[in-house]
Amino acid sequence: MSSPIIEIENLAKRYQLGVFGSTTLRDAVDHFWRTRIRRKPAYRKTPPARDFWALRDVSLNVNSGEVLGIIGRNGAGKSTLLKILSRITEPTSGEVRLRGRVSSLLEVGTGFHSDLSGRENIYLNGAILGMKRAQITRRFDEIVAFAELSDFLDTPVKHYSSGMYVRLAFAVAAHLEPDILIVDEVLAVGDQKFQEKCIGKMHDIASSHERTVLFVSHNMANIRQLCSSAILLNQGRLTIQGETEDVMREYTKSAHGNAPHVAVGGNGVELRGIQIVEEGSGEPTSHPIFNRDYFLELVFEARDPVRDAMVVAEVEDEMGLVVSTLGTVEEGVNPFVMNGLVTVRFRLDALMLTPGLFRIRASVYRWFENHPRLEMQNALAFEVQPAAIARAIASYQRSYGLVRIARGVTVEQRSLVCR
Repeated sequence: MSSPIIEIENLAKRYQLGVFGSTTLRDAVDHFWRTRIRRKPAYRKTPPARDFWALRDVSLNVNSGEVLGIIGRNGAGKSTLLKILSRITEPTSGEVRLRGRVSSLLEVGTGFHSDLSGRENIYLNGAILGMKRAQITRRFDEIVAFAELSDFLDTPVKHYSSGMYVRLAFAVAAHLEPDILIVDEVLAVGDQKFQEKCIGKMHDIASSHERTVLFVSHNMANIRQLCSSAILLNQGRLTIQGETEDVMREYTKSAHGNAPHVAVGGNGVELRGIQIVEEGSGEPTSHPIFNRDYFLELVFEARDPVRDAMVVAEVEDEMGLVVSTLGTVEEGVNPFVMNGLVTVRFRLDALMLTPGLFRIRASVYRWFENHPRLEMQNALAFEVQPAAIARAIASYQRSYGLVRIARGVTVEQRSLVCR
């Protein structure tokens, strides 16, 4: 059996906060000049140093041809891990073994010389990867066609926009035949159409050429579409590794914090299960996609009959604001007798919650009673993903609001009649 293309053993990275080793060279020189040469006090009292572990005890093997998603909240250690694998940052302890040529796309402009043209930077990046000029020339036309920047090829890249930077950088990184391609969240700078193009290219790289891709993204739709497996980082530690859907489900739970718990009541009624199910496939998911059709399915067990029962599901955002309420009575079902196992299924046509984290509070009431017979907070946590195809819909972001109300629009124009 062949060895993994990436082996990581007990990897750790420590930074010291509050010391001059973590500031700029200019700050360090200025501090030395004032305190050692001129013998004057520093501008400000240096705070006591403290350790910050960006990564701690991370062990991981990645096989050739694997597409690994790396997910976690901001500050979890994702970028630090990629910088170590890209040999930009040295680890504090642990060992990394890479068997193959590595190409990285971590930040806008990484690996480019700003005064050189796009054409010159393509050859420069290829040379850094150890490729001969003839090898780069063979792939040159493919790189230019993918980046769609032929009109700006001889323009210095310092005049490029951030989107142009990313298009050229990804085209170079993906086409110069790396054994390991590392891509950070930098793709978010590009437009939706180009992001989809990049996802397709990474999939082709892994499937047809047996090359390995490490992909960091907060877009779970892209992670699900591209990655065969995933890892979750939390406060610098690897908390779970496995199938992509399982890791995403754990990420959603950790992002919401509290585990499900019964807040009020019970009275012989229990919530036995709750899930969001895709209408077409019937598969449950914790990452529904904006504007697609789903069911919200709740299963209750009533050991004693509950007469005049009503089921309510409140959808809350991250701050606990109720953005929508689903109810059996509101959907036209009269109060009923809940007895034994009861499944309640709400139809969610064209899910209108904009991308982000949500949770559901599930309750059972009796008609004319103000207090619930059963109420479960955080009964289900889920994360709505942007649509991956329709560009106009995919661009509908959280900053526009929590719910998209309009379902269509018409524009009517009439000519002005001059009098």
